Amino acid sequence: MKKIYVVGAGVQGQEGFSGRALELVRACQVLMGRAEHLALFPDFPGEKVLIDNNFSEIVDRLKQSDRQAVVLASGDPLFFGIGRRLLRNFSADELEFVPNVSSVQYAFAKLKEPWDDAIFLSAQGRGIEGAVDRIVANDKAAVLTDATNTPAAIAAELVRRGREGYAAYLCENLGTAEERIVTTDVRGLLEIEAAPLNVLILIKQYDAGSEEHEPTLGIPDEEFAATRKLITREEVRVVTLAKLKLRHDMVLWDVGAGSGSVSIEADYLLPNGRIFAVERNPQYIGFIKENFRKFNVRNARLVEGDAPACFDGMPDPDRVFIGGSGGNLWEILEAVDQRLPAEGRVVINAITFDTLTAASEYFANAGYQLEVTTINVARTRPATEYKMFEAYDPVYIIVAIKE
Repeated sequence: MKKIYVVGAGVQGQEGFSGRALELVRACQVLMGRAEHLALFPDFPGEKVLIDNNFSEIVDRLKQSDRQAVVLASGDPLFFGIGRRLLRNFSADELEFVPNVSSVQYAFAKLKEPWDDAIFLSAQGRGIEGAVDRIVANDKAAVLTDATNTPAAIAAELVRRGREGYAAYLCENLGTAEERIVTTDVRGLLEIEAAPLNVLILIKQYDAGSEEHEPTLGIPDEEFAATRKLITREEVRVVTLAKLKLRHDMVLWDVGAGSGSVSIEADYLLPNGRIFAVERNPQYIGFIKENFRKFNVRNARLVEGDAPACFDGMPDPDRVFIGGSGGNLWEILEAVDQRLPAEGRVVINAITFDTLTAASEYFANAGYQLEVTTINVARTRPATEYKMFEAYDPVYIIVAIKE
C-alpha cells in the first residue's frame, strides 16, 4: 500500500527536520505544503504542490497519483493541524506522521514552564464562550487565537465572568526575528494588540472574587444566595444528584435553576462535563451569578431566557434536571425528548400533585421508564430550649429514563 508521509516542520526559523524526515523528502517525487514550507527545500528536484485553500484538490491528487508524496505541515501535524483533515479522507494505514516541535511546546520551553498539566485549545471555530468555558475549567491553558478570537477578546470574556486570576504570557512570532513574549495579567491583555501569529498561555494564580470552598455534596442551604422557597434543600439535592447518575464527561441541563445550587454541586461531579443552568427570572439570575462566583464553578454556564426557546443554542444533554418549569412543563419535556439520547435521564423535583401528575402522564405516553421517590425532611430547630423537629414540604423526585 502506498504511504502518504506527513512531515512536521518546527517553529519558524528553527524547523529542525530529523534525519528520518529529510530522508523521506529526498525519496519522494511530490512535495506538498504551504509556501513557507516548500521554500525550505529550494533544491528539491521533484514536483512541488502549493497547499493554500485547495484542500479538496490536494486530496484528489493524493488519491489519484501513484507517485510518492510528502505533505509538509507545521509542528505536530496532529496538533490542530492538517493531520485531522487527512484522517477524514484517508485510512490510518495510508498515512504516516513524522511530528516536530509545535509552537505550544516551544512557547512553554521559552517560559521554562512544564506543560504536561495544561489543556490546549484553538479559539478558531469554538468561539469566545466555548474557549473560555475550557479555560476556567482548568488551571493552565495554551490557546491558539485567531483574528476574531484575539487575546484581548478572550481577556474581556474572562473579566466579564470575574475570572481574571491568571498570569498571562503572550508569545508572538515564535522563532522569528520579531519573536516577543509579553508577561502580563488578564487585564493587561486588554491593552495589547497582539501579532497575528501568537500563542496565549494562561496560568491560574488565584480565584478572582471567590472564597475557597472544598468540593462536597450537601452544601448547607445558608451558603447560597437565595430566597427561602427557592433553594433545593441540601438533603433533597444530594438525592437528586444521586438519581441523575452523572458521569465525569456528561452534558447536564439544569432547567429552572433558581439559586444554581444543583449546578454548583454537579460541577464537582462533572470535571470534564458541561452544565447549562437555565433561568428566566431576573432576581434568580442575580442569585445564580453571585453563587457561581462564590463557589468558583468551572464547567457551568448561565443561560438566561425562557425554556424551551433558549435550548437551541445548547448542546444535546445526557442528563436533564428540571427544578422549575414556569408553567411550560409539557413544552419543556417535548423539547427535551427531541434532544435526549437513548438511556438519557430526566429528573424532576415536584412539590405539587399537579406537577407530579403532569410529568407522570407525559413520560408514560412517551414510553419512558419511570420511578418516583418521595423525600420527607425534618430538621431540629437551632437555638431552642427543647430539641424539636421542623418538617418541610415533601418533595417528589421523578426519574424518567428514555428507552
